Amino acid sequence: MLIIRQFLFYSFIAVFLFFNSTVFGQRDSSHFLPSTSSLDQNKLIGLIAGETILYSSAMIGLGALWYADYPKSDFHFFNDHDEWLQMDKVGHFVTAYYLNELETGMFLWAGVGEKKAIWLSGTFGTMFLLSVEVFDGFSSGWGASYGDVVANFGGRMFGIGQTLLWEEQRVLAKFSFHDTQYAQYRPELLGNGLTEELLKDYNGQSYWLSANIASFISEESKFPDWLNIAFGYAANGMIGANENPDKINDKVLPEFERYRQYLISLDIDLNRLPVKSPILKTIFRTFGFIKIPFPAIEFNAVHGVEFHPLYF
Repeated sequence: MLIIRQFLFYSFIAVFLFFNSTVFGQRDSSHFLPSTSSLDQNKLIGLIAGETILYSSAMIGLGALWYADYPKSDFHFFNDHDEWLQMDKVGHFVTAYYLNELETGMFLWAGVGEKKAIWLSGTFGTMFLLSVEVFDGFSSGWGASYGDVVANFGGRMFGIGQTLLWEEQRVLAKFSFHDTQYAQYRPELLGNGLTEELLKDYNGQSYWLSANIASFISEESKFPDWLNIAFGYAANGMIGANENPDKINDKVLPEFERYRQYLISLDIDLNRLPVKSPILKTIFRTFGFIKIPFPAIEFNAVHGVEFHPLYF
């Protein structure tokens, strides 16, 4: 399953960085390529063609490069809810959220209108993510995951709901990462080197809900538009999906206690920074999904309350 997530992650980041640098941002007059007020047929045709090519390429690539080497079975589900202390499910939620926001921004750029953009993006994104679950469902070694489907749906609805309620994203889903000691014990599973560990080592990943404070208080308060409060979830001590093994190939492994981490910190909404440079706006929009390092307070069942002077 990790290789599938790697493929999806790389594909998502590549598309995200490309399109985000040109069409995605705040849905207002500061948009780098502003939303079109009326339907542009050429843009819409190009967008749908691009989506179709991307979807077809991804499905062919998955089928030929991964699933073709493994035995098939009748379609079935399996329960992976307890794996990785649900970190992979949170990852599905965040990825689905940004996929939804990215696609909505592109349909707005094509001028289809707010509500149509929301539901068109939901249709295309859901088809893409569900197709991966269908592949899994026909593979004898795995199965479609109820948890993944729910997390994907939740991430999309989290973005759609905010747009329908507030016509903006007041609470952003974000990601941060720091290297850990655990990958050295199982590099084939947790990664060998920073790039692989970024994708594979759930111990180093943190996922955040970053709420824009100014959006929830009086406009007369003059509170900084760009300052957010962020609530994070992470997990530690994992060198196995469901439990930590005592040894691998006769190699004895250290004993680590697995536990969840709950975090509170500050953050910056890069999309709301008052900058005029188009280049800076593009950079900020491209990397807006990254949680900015700040001091953080952590709550966990093993060490109680911990303070981090700077948390990545």
